[in-house]
Amino acid sequence: MKFDHILIRFGEISTKGRNRRKFIERLKRNIREVLSDFPKLNYQATRDRIYIHLNDENHEGIVEKLKLVFGIQSFSLAIKCESEISVIKETALSAILNLYKHNDTFKVTTKRADKQFPFNTNELNYQLGSHILINTDNLSVDVKNPDINLRVEVRSEATYITCFDYQGAGGLPVGSGGKALLLLSGGIDSPVAGYLTLKRGVELEVIHFFSPPYTSERAKQKVIDLTSELTSFGGKIKLHIVPFTSIQEKIQQQVPENYTMTSTRRMMLKIADQLREKQQGLALITGESLGQVASQTLESMLAINAVTNTPILRPLITLDKLEIIKIAQEINTHDISIRPYEDCCTIFTPASPKTMPKLEKVSRFESFVDFDELVSEAVNNIETILITTNQKEEMNSLF
Repeated sequence: MKFDHILIRFGEISTKGRNRRKFIERLKRNIREVLSDFPKLNYQATRDRIYIHLNDENHEGIVEKLKLVFGIQSFSLAIKCESEISVIKETALSAILNLYKHNDTFKVTTKRADKQFPFNTNELNYQLGSHILINTDNLSVDVKNPDINLRVEVRSEATYITCFDYQGAGGLPVGSGGKALLLLSGGIDSPVAGYLTLKRGVELEVIHFFSPPYTSERAKQKVIDLTSELTSFGGKIKLHIVPFTSIQEKIQQQVPENYTMTSTRRMMLKIADQLREKQQGLALITGESLGQVASQTLESMLAINAVTNTPILRPLITLDKLEIIKIAQEINTHDISIRPYEDCCTIFTPASPKTMPKLEKVSRFESFVDFDELVSEAVNNIETILITTNQKEEMNSLF
């Protein structure tokens, strides 16, 4: 029996009310983008399902890509048939005959979305289960822990029979929650922050601060590769490369050493906020975890945040390093992040950075330099790269 459809089930989208259609359409668009390499696919969306007609496309590659799409609770390979009891029986039996092994167990789980169908759920379970038992050998029923769960959805236009279920990524469709800019350093934390924000439906653009000759082209490539990994979950992502050398050098010259880290983060937020406004974003995202390093104390965050009124999202704020590393390994960013190429956050690191900086002090240190001019210059010379899922596949083929 050849599967001809994929049936996609929603999670949180199912809790939405009048705006549910907006979320479904966004999810459908995201799925189309992720599966753009499969041009034969046809899509149909209803209030509680999305159906993909495979049209002879190889389902294995499609399944692996769908596992990463936020907004999908679960999905199944399916066989579509006419909503007529004799046809449903034969299709269900054919599916079981192609799957079961000696002494396997099964159960039938039906959903009667078409209330005009002449059999109710219990009657349909009995009809299908009896037909399968009569026409098979060495197969028995186990309703609690079966080897095969034959799921049948009866709808007015057709019936869908599934046996293989896959866990989806959960969350909300990327783009359904507005746009925000992720400050991506190249370390372990910020890609994980980006991943968790994508899961809540936020569309990402990425900003990276690049300080040649102190940071190398290999460090820049690391950030491109990290952004590329994130496209697996959110589709195409704009990467903005900020020339940051002159600002960092000026900070080293004018700001006392123990305050340079605080001042550096403040300038990053100023630049990111101006870019956010240009790109019509609604928030900034960082990979900060409370107390992990000197710039991530509450006192530091207060002094750094003072340069903007824009919401700053910190998805990792309560996670410890081991929890962050575990997620990074699961999403395939960890090994990229630990490549030994310094980024602008690790160069010029002071020996004893201030862990409880005072806002009035850092403001006074910065007042002796026209940082606004340097910030504007950096914003005007940003390099923007569009990273797509196809680029990710091309990069992978090189290694």
